[in-house]
Amino acid sequence: MTQAMHVRFEVPVELQERSLEALELARNTGKIKKGTNETTKAVERSAAKLVLIGEDVNPIEIVAHLPFLCDEKNIPYIYVKKQRDLGAACGLSVGSAAVAIIEEGKAREMIEEIIEKVQAIKK
Repeated sequence: MTQAMHVRFEVPVELQERSLEALELARNTGKIKKGTNETTKAVERSAAKLVLIGEDVNPIEIVAHLPFLCDEKNIPYIYVKKQRDLGAACGLSVGSAAVAIIEEGKAREMIEEIIEKVQAIKK
């Protein structure tokens, strides 16, 4: 299995599924930003708590800047295999290349746990 060029580390399937659950919960009880432009703005303003990036985005230039920007702003990010899954977790009928969780709502503990696991993977 080859990784897309913008994908800087492998995320286990369980962690991807957990992050989609957390995204859905945050959508219902907190605040999220959908799409690359909204996500980029949230990261630039240091408003994002966690960023989810689709691995199957084409062309990858759409999201290629996000991992670097997140690292620069010290904002954790995670990859999800399909942007369609990201979109579905946002309540959209279409895919979303990237999503930022702004306010965790009831997903706070889940998100903290996801962030810890991602930091362990990145090391």
